[in-house]
Amino acid sequence: MDRILVLLRHGQSDWNLKNLFTGWKDPDLTSKGVEEARAAGICLKERGLTFDRAFTSSLVRAQHTLELVLAELGTPGLETVKDRAINERDYGVLCGLNKDDAIRKWGADQVTQWRRSYDVRPPGGESLKDTVARVIPYYCQKILPAILNGQRIIVVAHGNSLRALIMVLDQLTPETIPKMELETGIPVIYRLKPDSTVDSKEMLAPGPLREIAPVAVASA
Repeated sequence: MDRILVLLRHGQSDWNLKNLFTGWKDPDLTSKGVEEARAAGICLKERGLTFDRAFTSSLVRAQHTLELVLAELGTPGLETVKDRAINERDYGVLCGLNKDDAIRKWGADQVTQWRRSYDVRPPGGESLKDTVARVIPYYCQKILPAILNGQRIIVVAHGNSLRALIMVLDQLTPETIPKMELETGIPVIYRLKPDSTVDSKEMLAPGPLREIAPVAVASA
């Protein structure tokens, strides 16, 4: 059995470009984000990877990224589960605010604590600890059994929901996880042991998108 899990953060979104806190808001990909998604799909295809099932969030930037990846892999009809359990962290009152404006309003120390601490919530939002608390049960109940049954799984989600998964897979701690960054459009390949622990991990680095015919994909 392969027991392969691929994690992919969505391509650059419009609000990433504008330096806004996004959370559960629902902007789509920029043109760069579309290129990142397609390049990730090409990279996975060149590695000979195919998938039995996909999981993504309820947010369009993740769904659009997945659709573009699957189009490049030649499997646009792959069984896909969409669930808000793997949505981005909810930033509460910060959602929609420019990050520099937030610093001017609350101060750099406070905004850094909201963004980078493990268990401090922004007003009305979630901490990374809260995100872990909803992502990990979903992973254990819905995603992991499929992997251990020999299915190849791709999960396209968000910086913080994927950091929650990586925290468990890489056995990171509340002290070390805040320092871990996950770039947009970079596939992370895990191969798991039969006991669900990590056998190997590899981060792919898609090259510049080659000149190829445009792929027509709905943005969900």
